[in-house]
Amino acid sequence: METQLEINRPFAGLGGLFGAAGIAAYAAAAHSANGHMATIAPILFIHAPAFLVLSPLAKLSRAAHSGGLILVLGLLFFIGDLVSRDFAGDRLFAFAAPLGGTLLILGWLVVAATAFRILDYRK
Repeated sequence: METQLEINRPFAGLGGLFGAAGIAAYAAAAHSANGHMATIAPILFIHAPAFLVLSPLAKLSRAAHSGGLILVLGLLFFIGDLVSRDFAGDRLFAFAAPLGGTLLILGWLVVAATAFRILDYRK
């Protein structure tokens, strides 16, 4: 009997994209002493496997799915603000990085609550 693992394909795809972007940011950081790439790279690279793990978990729990979506928003705001500062010379918008960081913390707390069944509910 063959068991097939159901995954959230967008989360799996984001895991791959975050991993690739993390490696690209590490490469950019190696060629420039200035800018935020040395900060961006590990953040992206840490979240890449997290999204690979979230891809099946998000199929089991709406809370895990919600936590993943919150993490995506947090990464977009936080990383987006740092990239905008490097390439456009200005912030993405006022308080984008702190908002992104706050969303990242919230997203991880939601994922953690899923593990402790605080927010565990089936789809």
